[in-house]
Amino acid sequence: MPVMAERRIQLDEYLGQAFDRIPVAMIVVNHLGEIVRLNQLAETTFGYSTEELIGHTVEKLIPHRYHGVHPGYRNGFLAETSARPMGAGRDLSGLRKDGSEFPVEIGINPVQTGEGPMVLSVILDLSERKQAERRIQDALQQKDLLLREVHHRVKNNLQVIHSLLDLQALKSKDRELVGMLRDSQNRIRSMSLIHQTLYQSQNFAKVDFQRFLDELLPRLTEAYGSSASQVRIRVEAHEVSLPINEAIPCGLIVNELVSNALKHGFADGQAGTILVELSQDHDKHVELSISNDGRGIPDDLDLLRTGSLGLQLVQLLTRQLHGVLDIQRAGPTRFSLRFELGDTA
Repeated sequence: MPVMAERRIQLDEYLGQAFDRIPVAMIVVNHLGEIVRLNQLAETTFGYSTEELIGHTVEKLIPHRYHGVHPGYRNGFLAETSARPMGAGRDLSGLRKDGSEFPVEIGINPVQTGEGPMVLSVILDLSERKQAERRIQDALQQKDLLLREVHHRVKNNLQVIHSLLDLQALKSKDRELVGMLRDSQNRIRSMSLIHQTLYQSQNFAKVDFQRFLDELLPRLTEAYGSSASQVRIRVEAHEVSLPINEAIPCGLIVNELVSNALKHGFADGQAGTILVELSQDHDKHVELSISNDGRGIPDDLDLLRTGSLGLQLVQLLTRQLHGVLDIQRAGPTRFSLRFELGDTA
């Protein structure tokens, strides 16, 4: 036997051994759709021996509901000359000898042989991957349920504190103390509403701030009774969502500044408007503005050394957000806070 022919036989034997040992299922199909070769992992994957598949059409390995359309797809595969995934964008299934179906991913490569055009199919059994995806999905659902329950319980606990302060206020005859207790109740209500908004949301990572403000501001107006009856509060915070680390400080700032405007900017039933604006650009910069057309801030009031707990809290929360606070004393009175998302501690 010539040396070249002997070497070619040895090479064919080596390639045949490699084909059988490749750790993915591989099947070769001729132009008639008949299986002409498969490797050991293909036998294991489908549960057939080589003898049970050679000469049968490849439809033997796919669910019966696809038998009518698959020959047309197969002819299309042979007409192409490039390797590509089969059924891109569709969920594919294989059929085992025992009748069970399993998810697969198939890569097809048309090849020219001495016996005519054929298709080399590489089949990946996705059963374990799909099971892992289901386990991950189940874990995510459990996490969502847990987060929902956490926000619900935090909200309930804050409401208990709110009620205790309410009882304390009812027992006290000290008007100054009652006012302090009511202010504390409003702050607790603000934090409670953040958690309530998250509890009712489908996204536990972000607070729909428009929805939060729509809940908070009417309650603040109600808390200040007749003194706020002539004040209109407008909100412009469409489609702005904040992470909880930023939402709680911003909620408290809105609570303090709107409360201060209702108490001091519109005394004696004066009419007017409070405007709450929140915007966010594509660079994650957020601007929160609370303005009103009521009585301005006196020029002799030192805002950095004021005894007002509310303004001190606003400045503290601004530092927590690593933000910048600008104050316009009148015409209108405006507090503008700018900060960047993700910079909080």
